[in-house]
Amino acid sequence: MGKVAGRFARVEPRRRARAFVLGLLADLPRKNCWTIAEHAGNASGPGRQHLLSRARWDADRVRDDIRDFVVEHLGDEDAVLVVDETGDLKKGTASVGVQRQYTGTAGRIENSQVAVYLVYASAAGHAAIDRRLYIPRSWTQDPQRCRSVGIPDDLRFATKPALATEMIAQALDAGVRARWVTGDEVDGGDPHLSTDLEQRQIGYVLAISRKRPVPTHAGIFPAGVLAHGLPKKAWQRLSAGAGAKGHRFYDWAQVEITSPSGTSGHRRLLVRRNRRTGELAYYRCHSPRPVPLTALAKVAGRRWTVEETFQAAKSPAGLDERQVRRWVSWHRWTTLAMLAHAFLAVTAAIERATTTTTPELSPLTCNEIQRLFAALLAPARDLAHRLHWSAWRRQHQARSRTSHYQRQATQQP
Repeated sequence: MGKVAGRFARVEPRRRARAFVLGLLADLPRKNCWTIAEHAGNASGPGRQHLLSRARWDADRVRDDIRDFVVEHLGDEDAVLVVDETGDLKKGTASVGVQRQYTGTAGRIENSQVAVYLVYASAAGHAAIDRRLYIPRSWTQDPQRCRSVGIPDDLRFATKPALATEMIAQALDAGVRARWVTGDEVDGGDPHLSTDLEQRQIGYVLAISRKRPVPTHAGIFPAGVLAHGLPKKAWQRLSAGAGAKGHRFYDWAQVEITSPSGTSGHRRLLVRRNRRTGELAYYRCHSPRPVPLTALAKVAGRRWTVEETFQAAKSPAGLDERQVRRWVSWHRWTTLAMLAHAFLAVTAAIERATTTTTPELSPLTCNEIQRLFAALLAPARDLAHRLHWSAWRRQHQARSRTSHYQRQATQQP
Protein backbone atom coordinates (compact mmCIF):
# COMPACT_ATOMS: atom_id res chain seq x y z
CA MET A 1 0.00 0.00 0.00
CA GLY A 2 2.99 2.26 0.46
CA LYS A 3 3.55 2.07 -3.31
CA VAL A 4 0.23 3.80 -4.00
CA ALA A 5 -0.17 5.94 -0.87
CA GLY A 6 0.88 9.09 -2.71
CA ARG A 7 -2.05 8.79 -5.12
CA PHE A 8 -4.51 9.71 -2.34
CA ALA A 9 -4.58 13.39 -1.39
CA ARG A 10 -6.32 12.78 1.94
CA VAL A 11 -5.65 10.26 4.67
CA GLU A 12 -9.27 9.06 4.89
CA PRO A 13 -9.52 7.55 1.36
CA ARG A 14 -5.99 6.17 1.74
CA ARG A 15 -7.01 4.28 4.89
CA ARG A 16 -10.26 3.16 3.31
CA ALA A 17 -8.40 1.89 0.25
CA ARG A 18 -6.09 -0.13 2.49
CA ALA A 19 -9.05 -1.62 4.38
CA PHE A 20 -10.77 -2.31 1.05
CA VAL A 21 -7.79 -4.32 -0.25
CA LEU A 22 -7.60 -6.22 3.04
CA GLY A 23 -11.29 -7.03 2.64
CA LEU A 24 -10.71 -8.30 -0.91
CA LEU A 25 -8.03 -10.63 0.47
CA ALA A 26 -10.17 -11.83 3.38
CA ASP A 27 -12.18 -15.05 3.58
CA LEU A 28 -15.58 -13.51 2.95
CA PRO A 29 -18.40 -15.55 1.36
CA ARG A 30 -19.30 -12.47 -0.72
CA LYS A 31 -17.24 -9.35 -1.30
CA ASN A 32 -19.11 -6.09 -1.65
CA CYS A 33 -19.06 -2.70 0.05
CA TRP A 34 -21.15 -3.91 2.98
CA THR A 35 -19.26 -7.10 3.74
CA ILE A 36 -15.90 -5.37 3.35
CA ALA A 37 -17.03 -2.54 5.67
CA GLU A 38 -18.19 -5.10 8.24
CA HIS A 39 -14.86 -6.90 7.98
CA ALA A 40 -13.04 -3.59 8.58
CA GLY A 41 -15.08 -2.96 11.73
CA ASN A 42 -17.11 -0.07 10.33
CA ALA A 43 -20.65 0.56 11.49
CA SER A 44 -21.97 1.07 7.93
CA GLY A 45 -20.97 0.83 4.28
CA PRO A 46 -21.23 4.35 2.78
CA GLY A 47 -17.51 4.97 3.31
CA ARG A 48 -16.59 2.17 0.87
CA GLN A 49 -19.11 3.44 -1.67
CA HIS A 50 -17.66 6.93 -1.32
CA LEU A 51 -14.18 5.53 -1.97
CA LEU A 52 -15.36 3.92 -5.22
CA SER A 53 -17.48 6.76 -6.54
CA ARG A 54 -16.80 10.23 -5.12
CA ALA A 55 -13.44 10.29 -3.30
CA ARG A 56 -10.63 12.15 -5.07
CA TRP A 57 -8.04 9.72 -6.41
CA ASP A 58 -6.96 8.59 -9.88
CA ALA A 59 -7.35 4.85 -10.56
CA ASP A 60 -5.13 5.08 -13.66
CA ARG A 61 -2.20 6.39 -11.62
CA VAL A 62 -2.66 3.57 -9.12
CA ARG A 63 -2.70 1.25 -12.13
CA ASP A 64 0.67 2.68 -13.18
CA ASP A 65 2.07 1.94 -9.71
CA ILE A 66 0.78 -1.63 -9.89
CA ARG A 67 2.45 -2.07 -13.29
CA ASP A 68 5.77 -0.78 -11.95
CA PHE A 69 5.47 -2.98 -8.85
CA VAL A 70 4.82 -6.11 -10.92
CA VAL A 71 7.62 -5.44 -13.42
CA GLU A 72 10.04 -4.59 -10.59
CA HIS A 73 9.60 -8.02 -9.01
CA LEU A 74 8.67 -10.22 -11.97
CA GLY A 75 10.67 -8.41 -14.66
CA ASP A 76 12.36 -10.52 -17.32
CA GLU A 77 13.88 -9.61 -20.69
CA ASP A 78 12.02 -12.57 -22.23
CA ALA A 79 8.69 -11.65 -20.65
CA VAL A 80 5.45 -12.00 -22.60
CA LEU A 81 2.57 -9.53 -22.66
CA VAL A 82 -0.68 -11.49 -22.83
CA VAL A 83 -3.97 -9.88 -23.85
CA ASP A 84 -7.35 -11.48 -23.34
CA GLU A 85 -10.91 -10.66 -22.41
CA THR A 86 -13.18 -11.91 -19.68
CA GLY A 87 -16.81 -11.26 -18.88
CA ASP A 88 -18.92 -10.87 -15.77
CA LEU A 89 -22.56 -11.94 -15.93
CA LYS A 90 -24.97 -9.16 -15.03
CA LYS A 91 -28.68 -8.71 -14.55
CA GLY A 92 -30.53 -5.73 -15.92
CA THR A 93 -29.29 -3.05 -18.30
CA ALA A 94 -28.14 -0.24 -16.00
CA SER A 95 -24.54 -1.31 -15.29
CA VAL A 96 -21.91 0.39 -17.45
CA GLY A 97 -21.18 -1.45 -20.70
CA VAL A 98 -23.63 -4.28 -20.09
CA GLN A 99 -25.48 -5.91 -22.99
CA ARG A 100 -26.19 -9.36 -24.37
CA GLN A 101 -22.87 -10.47 -25.83
CA TYR A 102 -20.63 -13.50 -26.00
CA THR A 103 -18.49 -14.14 -22.96
CA GLY A 104 -16.08 -17.00 -22.40
CA THR A 105 -17.08 -17.07 -18.73
CA ALA A 106 -20.43 -18.58 -19.70
CA GLY A 107 -19.35 -19.96 -23.08
CA ARG A 108 -22.38 -18.39 -24.78
CA ILE A 109 -24.19 -15.11 -25.34
CA GLU A 110 -25.35 -13.70 -22.01
CA ASN A 111 -26.15 -10.36 -20.40
CA SER A 112 -22.66 -9.32 -19.30
CA GLN A 113 -19.87 -6.80 -18.99
CA VAL A 114 -16.70 -7.60 -20.95
CA ALA A 115 -13.25 -6.21 -20.24
CA VAL A 116 -9.87 -6.65 -21.90
CA TYR A 117 -6.83 -7.20 -19.66
CA LEU A 118 -3.08 -7.01 -20.18
CA VAL A 119 -1.07 -9.57 -18.21
CA TYR A 120 2.69 -9.48 -17.66
CA ALA A 121 4.01 -13.06 -17.71
CA SER A 122 7.59 -14.12 -16.97
CA ALA A 123 9.38 -17.13 -15.54
CA ALA A 124 8.93 -15.63 -12.05
CA GLY A 125 5.14 -15.24 -12.26
CA HIS A 126 2.32 -13.31 -13.85
CA ALA A 127 -0.17 -10.58 -12.95
CA ALA A 128 -2.49 -8.12 -14.67
CA ILE A 129 -0.99 -4.67 -15.27
CA ASP A 130 -3.79 -2.94 -17.19
CA ARG A 131 -7.51 -3.15 -17.95
CA ARG A 132 -10.02 -1.65 -20.37
CA LEU A 133 -13.78 -1.95 -20.09
CA TYR A 134 -15.34 -2.73 -23.47
CA ILE A 135 -18.15 -0.29 -24.27
CA PRO A 136 -20.37 -1.72 -27.04
CA ARG A 137 -21.50 0.39 -29.97
CA SER A 138 -25.07 0.28 -28.63
CA TRP A 139 -23.79 2.40 -25.73
CA THR A 140 -21.55 4.83 -27.60
CA GLN A 141 -24.44 5.61 -29.98
CA ASP A 142 -26.60 6.63 -26.99
CA PRO A 143 -24.97 9.69 -25.32
CA GLN A 144 -27.69 9.99 -22.69
CA ARG A 145 -27.17 6.40 -21.57
CA CYS A 146 -23.40 6.98 -21.38
CA ARG A 147 -23.82 10.13 -19.30
CA SER A 148 -26.12 8.27 -16.90
CA VAL A 149 -23.21 6.03 -15.79
CA GLY A 150 -20.44 8.63 -16.04
CA ILE A 151 -18.76 7.51 -19.27
CA PRO A 152 -16.54 10.39 -20.48
CA ASP A 153 -18.09 12.43 -23.28
CA ASP A 154 -15.02 12.05 -25.50
CA LEU A 155 -15.03 8.24 -25.36
CA ARG A 156 -15.47 6.66 -28.78
CA PHE A 157 -16.25 3.09 -29.73
CA ALA A 158 -13.17 0.85 -29.82
CA THR A 159 -12.92 -2.81 -30.71
CA LYS A 160 -11.36 -5.27 -28.28
CA PRO A 161 -8.15 -5.57 -30.36
CA ALA A 162 -7.95 -1.76 -30.43
CA LEU A 163 -8.17 -1.70 -26.63
CA ALA A 164 -5.44 -4.37 -26.47
CA THR A 165 -3.22 -2.37 -28.84
CA GLU A 166 -3.69 0.73 -26.70
CA MET A 167 -2.71 -1.06 -23.50
CA ILE A 168 0.35 -2.70 -25.06
CA ALA A 169 1.55 0.61 -26.52
CA GLN A 170 1.08 2.36 -23.19
CA ALA A 171 3.01 -0.33 -21.32
CA LEU A 172 5.92 -0.35 -23.79
CA ASP A 173 6.06 3.45 -23.82
CA ALA A 174 6.30 3.35 -20.02
CA GLY A 175 9.42 1.17 -20.26
CA VAL A 176 7.95 -2.26 -19.57
CA ARG A 177 10.47 -4.93 -20.55
CA ALA A 178 8.91 -7.57 -22.81
CA ARG A 179 10.03 -9.44 -25.89
CA TRP A 180 6.77 -11.05 -26.99
CA VAL A 181 3.03 -10.49 -27.21
CA THR A 182 0.43 -13.23 -27.46
CA GLY A 183 -3.35 -13.27 -27.70
CA ASP A 184 -6.39 -15.17 -28.93
CA GLU A 185 -8.08 -15.32 -32.34
CA VAL A 186 -9.81 -11.98 -31.82
CA ASP A 187 -6.41 -10.27 -31.54
CA GLY A 188 -4.79 -12.49 -34.17
CA GLY A 189 -7.34 -11.43 -36.75
CA ASP A 190 -6.68 -7.72 -36.29
CA PRO A 191 -4.06 -6.27 -38.70
CA HIS A 192 -3.46 -3.07 -36.70
CA LEU A 193 -2.15 -4.87 -33.61
CA SER A 194 0.41 -6.92 -35.55
CA THR A 195 1.49 -3.88 -37.59
CA ASP A 196 2.10 -1.84 -34.46
CA LEU A 197 4.13 -4.63 -32.88
CA GLU A 198 6.26 -5.08 -36.00
CA GLN A 199 7.03 -1.38 -36.06
CA ARG A 200 8.16 -1.62 -32.44
CA GLN A 201 10.30 -4.71 -33.17
CA ILE A 202 8.29 -6.80 -30.70
CA GLY A 203 7.71 -10.46 -31.51
CA TYR A 204 4.22 -11.92 -31.40
CA VAL A 205 2.45 -15.30 -31.42
CA LEU A 206 -1.22 -14.61 -32.10
CA ALA A 207 -3.88 -17.29 -32.51
CA ILE A 208 -5.82 -17.35 -35.78
CA SER A 209 -8.66 -19.43 -37.16
CA ARG A 210 -8.13 -22.35 -39.50
CA LYS A 211 -9.84 -20.36 -42.28
CA ARG A 212 -7.40 -17.46 -42.09
CA PRO A 213 -5.61 -17.00 -45.48
CA VAL A 214 -1.85 -17.42 -45.11
CA PRO A 215 0.58 -16.27 -47.85
CA THR A 216 3.39 -18.73 -48.62
CA HIS A 217 5.91 -19.12 -51.45
CA ALA A 218 3.52 -21.62 -53.08
CA GLY A 219 0.52 -19.30 -52.87
CA ILE A 220 -2.17 -18.21 -50.43
CA PHE A 221 -3.94 -21.00 -48.54
CA PRO A 222 -6.16 -21.28 -45.44
CA ALA A 223 -4.19 -22.17 -42.32
CA GLY A 224 -6.08 -25.46 -41.98
CA VAL A 225 -5.18 -26.54 -45.50
CA LEU A 226 -1.48 -25.87 -44.89
CA ALA A 227 -1.53 -27.86 -41.64
CA HIS A 228 -3.10 -30.95 -43.23
CA GLY A 229 -0.50 -30.88 -45.99
CA LEU A 230 2.48 -31.07 -43.63
CA PRO A 231 4.60 -34.25 -43.78
CA LYS A 232 5.05 -36.42 -40.71
CA LYS A 233 8.66 -35.33 -40.23
CA ALA A 234 7.60 -31.67 -39.92
CA TRP A 235 6.10 -32.29 -36.47
CA GLN A 236 8.07 -32.07 -33.23
CA ARG A 237 6.98 -33.05 -29.74
CA LEU A 238 7.60 -30.08 -27.46
CA SER A 239 6.39 -28.87 -24.07
CA ALA A 240 4.27 -25.72 -23.91
CA GLY A 241 5.17 -25.37 -20.23
CA ALA A 242 4.84 -27.20 -16.94
CA GLY A 243 1.37 -27.75 -15.54
CA ALA A 244 -0.01 -29.13 -12.30
CA LYS A 245 -0.23 -32.62 -13.82
CA GLY A 246 3.01 -32.61 -15.78
CA HIS A 247 4.46 -30.93 -18.83
CA ARG A 248 1.93 -29.90 -21.47
CA PHE A 249 3.28 -31.81 -24.46
CA TYR A 250 1.95 -31.12 -27.95
CA ASP A 251 3.09 -31.78 -31.50
CA TRP A 252 4.28 -28.57 -33.19
CA ALA A 253 5.08 -27.62 -36.77
CA GLN A 254 5.83 -24.38 -38.59
CA VAL A 255 5.42 -23.05 -42.12
CA GLU A 256 7.33 -20.09 -43.51
CA ILE A 257 5.12 -17.11 -44.40
CA THR A 258 6.09 -14.63 -47.09
CA SER A 259 6.63 -11.06 -45.93
CA PRO A 260 5.12 -8.01 -47.61
CA SER A 261 7.62 -5.97 -49.61
CA GLY A 262 9.41 -3.32 -47.59
CA THR A 263 9.01 -5.12 -44.28
CA SER A 264 11.58 -6.87 -42.12
CA GLY A 265 11.51 -9.73 -39.66
CA HIS A 266 10.67 -13.42 -39.86
CA ARG A 267 7.10 -14.72 -40.18
CA ARG A 268 5.82 -18.21 -39.48
CA LEU A 269 2.57 -20.10 -39.25
CA LEU A 270 2.77 -22.15 -36.06
CA VAL A 271 0.54 -25.22 -35.77
CA ARG A 272 -0.15 -27.07 -32.53
CA ARG A 273 -1.64 -30.57 -32.47
CA ASN A 274 -3.13 -32.22 -29.42
CA ARG A 275 -1.38 -35.57 -29.04
CA ARG A 276 -4.50 -37.26 -27.66
CA THR A 277 -7.39 -35.78 -29.69
CA GLY A 278 -5.57 -34.54 -32.79
CA GLU A 279 -7.20 -31.10 -32.46
CA LEU A 280 -5.25 -28.36 -34.24
CA ALA A 281 -4.60 -24.74 -33.23
CA TYR A 282 -2.97 -22.09 -35.40
CA TYR A 283 -0.78 -19.07 -34.62
CA ARG A 284 0.53 -16.23 -36.75
CA CYS A 285 4.09 -15.47 -35.61
CA HIS A 286 6.62 -12.72 -36.18
CA SER A 287 10.06 -12.13 -34.70
CA PRO A 288 12.66 -9.45 -35.49
CA ARG A 289 15.33 -12.19 -35.57
CA PRO A 290 15.20 -15.91 -36.36
CA VAL A 291 14.06 -18.01 -33.39
CA PRO A 292 13.75 -21.80 -33.00
CA LEU A 293 10.45 -23.62 -32.93
CA THR A 294 10.90 -24.25 -29.20
CA ALA A 295 10.80 -20.49 -28.51
CA LEU A 296 7.53 -20.04 -30.42
CA ALA A 297 5.95 -23.01 -28.63
CA LYS A 298 6.99 -21.56 -25.28
CA VAL A 299 5.41 -18.18 -26.07
CA ALA A 300 2.20 -19.87 -27.25
CA GLY A 301 2.11 -21.77 -23.95
CA ARG A 302 2.42 -18.54 -21.97
CA ARG A 303 -1.01 -17.49 -23.23
CA TRP A 304 -2.56 -19.80 -20.62
CA THR A 305 -1.14 -17.63 -17.85
CA VAL A 306 -3.92 -15.12 -18.50
CA GLU A 307 -6.51 -17.76 -17.54
CA GLU A 308 -4.55 -18.51 -14.37
CA THR A 309 -4.44 -14.78 -13.65
CA PHE A 310 -8.21 -14.47 -14.08
CA GLN A 311 -8.79 -17.44 -11.80
CA ALA A 312 -6.47 -16.12 -9.08
CA ALA A 313 -7.74 -12.55 -9.34
CA LYS A 314 -11.41 -13.53 -9.28
CA SER A 315 -11.55 -16.14 -6.55
CA PRO A 316 -9.06 -14.88 -3.92
CA ALA A 317 -9.07 -11.16 -4.83
CA GLY A 318 -12.69 -10.44 -5.75
CA LEU A 319 -12.13 -9.20 -9.30
CA ASP A 320 -15.50 -10.51 -10.52
CA GLU A 321 -17.54 -9.68 -7.41
CA ARG A 322 -17.84 -5.96 -8.09
CA GLN A 323 -21.38 -4.66 -7.59
CA VAL A 324 -20.98 -1.27 -9.23
CA ARG A 325 -22.83 0.46 -12.05
CA ARG A 326 -20.79 3.52 -12.95
CA TRP A 327 -17.65 4.03 -15.06
CA VAL A 328 -15.47 5.40 -12.25
CA SER A 329 -16.59 2.77 -9.73
CA TRP A 330 -15.85 -0.07 -12.16
CA HIS A 331 -12.29 1.14 -12.76
CA ARG A 332 -11.61 1.75 -9.07
CA TRP A 333 -12.87 -1.65 -7.91
CA THR A 334 -10.99 -3.40 -10.72
CA THR A 335 -7.77 -1.52 -9.97
CA LEU A 336 -7.87 -2.35 -6.26
CA ALA A 337 -8.57 -6.01 -7.09
CA MET A 338 -5.55 -5.97 -9.44
CA LEU A 339 -3.50 -4.55 -6.58
CA ALA A 340 -4.63 -7.35 -4.27
CA HIS A 341 -3.72 -9.99 -6.84
CA ALA A 342 -0.36 -8.34 -7.61
CA PHE A 343 0.48 -8.63 -3.91
CA LEU A 344 -0.29 -12.36 -4.00
CA ALA A 345 1.66 -12.94 -7.24
CA VAL A 346 4.75 -11.04 -6.09
CA THR A 347 4.68 -12.71 -2.66
CA ALA A 348 4.56 -16.12 -4.34
CA ALA A 349 7.49 -15.17 -6.60
CA ILE A 350 9.57 -13.96 -3.66
CA GLU A 351 8.79 -17.13 -1.72
CA ARG A 352 9.90 -19.34 -4.61
CA ALA A 353 13.08 -17.32 -5.11
CA THR A 354 14.15 -17.11 -1.46
CA THR A 355 12.78 -20.24 0.21
CA THR A 356 13.98 -23.78 -0.31
CA THR A 357 11.01 -26.14 -0.16
CA THR A 358 11.26 -29.81 0.64
CA PRO A 359 9.94 -32.50 -1.73
CA GLU A 360 7.09 -33.07 0.72
CA LEU A 361 5.71 -29.54 0.19
CA SER A 362 4.67 -27.86 -3.03
CA PRO A 363 5.56 -24.16 -3.41
CA LEU A 364 3.13 -21.63 -2.03
CA THR A 365 0.49 -20.56 -4.55
CA CYS A 366 -1.55 -17.36 -4.70
CA ASN A 367 -4.55 -19.23 -3.27
CA GLU A 368 -2.52 -20.61 -0.36
CA ILE A 369 -0.94 -17.23 0.40
CA GLN A 370 -4.40 -15.67 0.42
CA ARG A 371 -5.59 -18.30 2.93
CA LEU A 372 -2.63 -17.67 5.22
CA PHE A 373 -2.94 -13.90 4.89
CA ALA A 374 -6.66 -14.09 5.64
CA ALA A 375 -5.80 -16.04 8.80
CA LEU A 376 -3.58 -13.16 9.91
CA LEU A 377 -6.49 -10.79 9.33
CA ALA A 378 -8.75 -12.89 11.60
CA PRO A 379 -6.83 -13.16 14.91
CA ALA A 380 -9.86 -14.64 16.67
CA ARG A 381 -9.33 -17.84 14.74
CA ASP A 382 -6.79 -20.47 15.72
CA LEU A 383 -3.68 -19.67 13.65
CA ALA A 384 -2.04 -23.01 14.51
CA HIS A 385 -5.06 -24.79 13.07
CA ARG A 386 -4.79 -22.74 9.86
CA LEU A 387 -1.07 -23.50 9.54
CA HIS A 388 -1.73 -27.20 10.06
CA TRP A 389 -4.31 -27.28 7.24
CA SER A 390 -2.02 -25.25 4.99
CA ALA A 391 0.75 -27.81 5.43
CA TRP A 392 -1.74 -30.67 4.92
CA ARG A 393 -3.00 -29.20 1.64
CA ARG A 394 0.53 -28.58 0.36
CA GLN A 395 1.63 -32.13 1.28
CA HIS A 396 -1.24 -33.65 -0.70
CA GLN A 397 -0.62 -31.27 -3.62
CA ALA A 398 3.02 -32.32 -3.70
CA ARG A 399 2.12 -36.03 -3.59
CA SER A 400 -0.43 -35.58 -6.36
CA ARG A 401 2.01 -33.64 -8.52
CA THR A 402 4.72 -36.30 -8.05
CA SER A 403 2.26 -39.05 -8.93
CA HIS A 404 1.15 -37.26 -12.12
CA TYR A 405 4.73 -36.75 -13.29
CA GLN A 406 5.67 -40.37 -12.54
CA ARG A 407 2.65 -41.69 -14.45
CA GLN A 408 3.41 -39.37 -17.38
CA ALA A 409 7.01 -40.61 -17.48
CA THR A 410 5.93 -44.25 -17.66
CA GLN A 411 3.50 -43.50 -20.51
CA GLN A 412 6.00 -41.70 -22.75
CA PRO A 413 7.36 -43.73 -25.72
